Amino acid sequence: MRDVTFSSKFGSLASMFVNKRVAALALLLWQLALAALGGQIVRVATFNVENFLDVAAPTRHAKPPAAQAKVAESILALKPDVIALQEMGSTNALLSLQARLKAGGLDLPFWNEVEASDTNIHIAVLSRFPLTELRPHTNESFLLDGRRLPVRRGFAELAVTVNSNYQFTLITAHLKSRVPTPEADEEEWRYQEALILRRIIDDRLAANADEDLIALGDFNDLTDSKPIRAIAGRGKTALFDTRPAERIDGADPARRVNWTHYYAKQDVFSRIDYIFVSKAMKRRWLKDETYALGLPDWGAASDHRPIVAGFAAPDFK
Repeated sequence: MRDVTFSSKFGSLASMFVNKRVAALALLLWQLALAALGGQIVRVATFNVENFLDVAAPTRHAKPPAAQAKVAESILALKPDVIALQEMGSTNALLSLQARLKAGGLDLPFWNEVEASDTNIHIAVLSRFPLTELRPHTNESFLLDGRRLPVRRGFAELAVTVNSNYQFTLITAHLKSRVPTPEADEEEWRYQEALILRRIIDDRLAANADEDLIALGDFNDLTDSKPIRAIAGRGKTALFDTRPAERIDGADPARRVNWTHYYAKQDVFSRIDYIFVSKAMKRRWLKDETYALGLPDWGAASDHRPIVAGFAAPDFK
């Protein structure tokens, strides 16, 4: 009986391994077929640009020209087709960055900026493709310990129209920071924001379970935290974590360099920026086009590093 049990378990494991290999091969063949039929790679990035203000605010300094230039250098290195930005200042600051990128050879003519209760820093999107079906969430709030608190930066929800045959939904956020606040516990605040973000995601997937959807941004917490687990979800509508890692030749795959943020006060590197995708979008995901940017002197731009993920988009005629 022991040998039979062992053989049964071994056979099951072998079958799982083969099935995964077959699935991976099938996905690769599908992506190659897509490219042969005229598909294109769409690169989607997220970057907290750390106080990209052109004019100082009461609690925030204007970003120095050298730091602004380093932000642009980082984005130019990524060459994204769509990029979500956090801690963007005024619309003038956003358009200034857009112009700087265009001068460097990256034209992202379409833009959207969302301003919620935090009037100093905002979330924004720059895109090579038209941004349509704009659904800004600027007045979201929740009850915590008997107090009504706002989602301070809101959420941007929109469609990216790649061509006449294909679009995908993008939802971006900048959740409550890990800095303690007198109003409420910062993790619980962030968790409540994450629950609202998840509700927005669920609404989209309830309308269309096969929606090509990307949820990304600075979520300000670790993978196993309550907020991140809430955003990822469970079951049929669970999101997939693309987990961008720095490209290091010869590195052990088990020791992926995934950190995206440096917190100087505690001298800690951590991963708090994410690109999550729906199950439908995962089929388009290109692992080899997904990474965390590792530029020299990256910290001159921001305390975050940008991450990018690639997707095979159809372009059928």
